[in-house]
Amino acid sequence: MKLKLIPFLLVGTALVAGCQQNANTVAAPSILKEDAAASVNGQFISKAALETLTKEVSARAQGQAVPKDKLIDELVKRELLVQEAKNKGLDKSAEIIERLEMMKGALLSQAAVEDYIKANPVTDADLQAEYDKQIGNVAGGAEFKARHILVKEESGAIAIIAELDKGSDFAELATTKSTGPSKTQGGDLGWFGAKQMVAPFSAAVAKLENGKYTTAPVKTQFGWHVILREDSRQQTPPPFEAVKAQLEPMVQRQKLTDYLDALRKGAQIEILVPLTEAAPVAVVAPVIGQTEPVKVIDPTDGKTVEVIEAVKVTDPTDGETAEVVEVVEPTK
Repeated sequence: MKLKLIPFLLVGTALVAGCQQNANTVAAPSILKEDAAASVNGQFISKAALETLTKEVSARAQGQAVPKDKLIDELVKRELLVQEAKNKGLDKSAEIIERLEMMKGALLSQAAVEDYIKANPVTDADLQAEYDKQIGNVAGGAEFKARHILVKEESGAIAIIAELDKGSDFAELATTKSTGPSKTQGGDLGWFGAKQMVAPFSAAVAKLENGKYTTAPVKTQFGWHVILREDSRQQTPPPFEAVKAQLEPMVQRQKLTDYLDALRKGAQIEILVPLTEAAPVAVVAPVIGQTEPVKVIDPTDGKTVEVIEAVKVTDPTDGETAEVVEVVEPTK
């Protein structure tokens, strides 16, 4: 029986929460009339359920209000369907019970995560440690501001250097002669760290003095470069407060990963299903009336053996009868 959730006005966690109550082996707490938002055939729908649905809809609608009567109508429709399902005994279906257990597991696992986060919040000390780790990779590194002229042939780069030696303007030459995308900005590459450029380019820039250009062409996989280093500076890492909010999700994910790893190490886990898909099982049919030995190839080791009762195989992918690929032991 294939089952689909029927979308009325809204479908979300409130519906799952309703199913969760049915999946519990412990009976849901009874609802008093004063705590109810509606009654359907004597079954109360709690104000808490209405509040949960209201919050869910508000979050999805980005704060846009949904009339309360529509929300209550949605809860009433769900309760009617729940009662109808129970009247038909659908709540005793093995498939329904299994799916409810899966929903229960999903909710409980989420609750466990939320409980862990609440008990182990990300602290400023955690964020500071991550900040020091991240910034440690860039602190003290140099940044360069440079222009370049990119051409396909070394001879072209040599000719450009000759023009620069005669006093030609670097930006003008880049605009008219460079084949790189920066030509429209006079070859300006802005500020960059050494790791942002390919190694030959970065090495050449690092060796230059500010205001100097390369006196020999620099070859990379993109072609031949003439480079002008305009300025340099030490990289200034962003202040802790500026990146604190960006670091928090990263630190939280790592804490959760460590928590799950610890749970896994302390558990006895046995995988009971294959982790790779098995090859299709062929349909076999005996060769009727076979009396003489025939030679077949054992697919397990590739050896040729003689058998009396041979089998042919029907390929399940296309229905064609294939050569003998399965070994049957000779009769005695």
